[in-house]
Amino acid sequence: MEKVAIYPGTFDPITNGHVDVIHRASRMFDKIIVVIAVNSKKVSLFTETERIGMARESLKDLPNVEVVLHHKLVVDIAREKNAVAIIRGLRAVSDFEYEFQIALMNRKLEPNVHTVFMMPHEKYTYLNSSIIREISSYGQDPSEFVPPIVAEKLKDKFRK
Repeated sequence: MEKVAIYPGTFDPITNGHVDVIHRASRMFDKIIVVIAVNSKKVSLFTETERIGMARESLKDLPNVEVVLHHKLVVDIAREKNAVAIIRGLRAVSDFEYEFQIALMNRKLEPNVHTVFMMPHEKYTYLNSSIIREISSYGQDPSEFVPPIVAEKLKDKFRK
């Protein structure tokens, strides 16, 4: 049976840290489904269509990775896709408490889906999408921190 994992996030935008985790996870599971999720507490810079496009372009070299949009609970798509795991990235200890609470709730809602915590390469531990949006809004070049398509889209977004 194929081992499927999902990697949910708003990916606004996808960063090199996200890509690093996805690359490594793609070697651990038969299929990774990157879920562009909607977070009701966040206002996104990029539209859903833009985020899907950037993620697909950034991950096109990984044949066992699929990018989808989802508007429900993460455990719902895990069930729909017959996933055995939900991948979550941890950059620092400060991420753990929140992620731990979510993992416990997901386990309560769907005991057959396990949460797998993965750390990005240490050169990406300080990265997050908020920081990337912030530096880009001040005209700094984000190319070192994001895939080329994302750097291009950020530059376009803040030129206007």
